[in-house]
Amino acid sequence: MAPAIAVNQVIPDGNLSYFDDQDKLQTVAIHSLAKGKKVILFAVPGAFTPTCSMQHVPGFIEKAEELISKGVDEILCLSVNDPFVMKAWAKTYPDNKHVKFLADGSATYTRALGLELDLSEKGLGIRSKRFALLVDDLTVKVANIESGGEFKVSGADEILKAL
Repeated sequence: MAPAIAVNQVIPDGNLSYFDDQDKLQTVAIHSLAKGKKVILFAVPGAFTPTCSMQHVPGFIEKAEELISKGVDEILCLSVNDPFVMKAWAKTYPDNKHVKFLADGSATYTRALGLELDLSEKGLGIRSKRFALLVDDLTVKVANIESGGEFKVSGADEILKAL
C-alpha cells in the first residue's frame, strides 16, 4: 500500500475514464487535466451511496460557481466505479454544470494516491476513502482525508475555507 498523498506532494499521473457530452467513452490522464490549473479532486466510496449522493456531491455542485470565482479551474469527482455507473450517477444531477465524474474502475489511481479503503467485508471490495484534495499545478495544497465513514473535512465548504 502506497503512503497517502500529502500536502506539498505532486499527485501521481494515472488514467481515469468518463463519458463526454457526445456519450463517447474517454480516457484521460489526470496530469493533462490538472497541469497548470487549480483543481479540486474529491472522491467518494461509491456512486449512489447515501452520504455521497445526498451530501458530498451536491455540496460541490451547489458551491461550484463560488469555487470557480476563487480560482478553481476544474472540479473532479472520483469513484471506484465503472464509467457507465459514473455516467448514470452524473445524470441524477441535472443542475450540474461544473463537476466532472471520473471512473477509477479498478482502483488503480486510488491506490496510487494511497487512499484505498477495503470494504470487502461489506461486499464492496476496494473503494476510495472519502477525501478532497486542492491541487495547484499538480501539487497538493490541501489534503482533507476522512477517517472511517465520516463526512467532516472533505466537503465543499472546507475547501472554500482553504481558498
